[in-house]
Amino acid sequence: MKAVDPRTWMWTRALEVLAEAERLQKQFFHLGQSPSRRPAWEPPVDIYESNGALHIVVALPGVSADSLKVRTDDKVLVISGDRPVPWEGRAGSIHRMEIPYGHFERRIEGLPSGLESTRTELCNGCLFLAFRKPKYP
Repeated sequence: MKAVDPRTWMWTRALEVLAEAERLQKQFFHLGQSPSRRPAWEPPVDIYESNGALHIVVALPGVSADSLKVRTDDKVLVISGDRPVPWEGRAGSIHRMEIPYGHFERRIEGLPSGLESTRTELCNGCLFLAFRKPKYP
């Protein structure tokens, strides 16, 4: 085990925390593979099941409801839209840019057939989707 220099331990720990934050940012907000040939980033999603329903939560802070598109193609759910740059047209220099802007697209594949949408709501920067799963005899 390495001895910790009391004069630099705080600085070392701060650099470790920043490196971990950068790693997480790259993990959650990365460029996707959009079939439309447009560059796209993928927002993070949570998917869970309860009581015969499938719930999907998509993190989309700063995205307006009118710029969102949600569609299903067979067993694929596609969520796409645009998050505009908030400082567009203003003069200045960028010192750090970690929040993704521009076109986004998230494809969720392998969903069961026959899902019926029961909720689509944009609230507090998250898109909430709920689907009723079909009951098979």
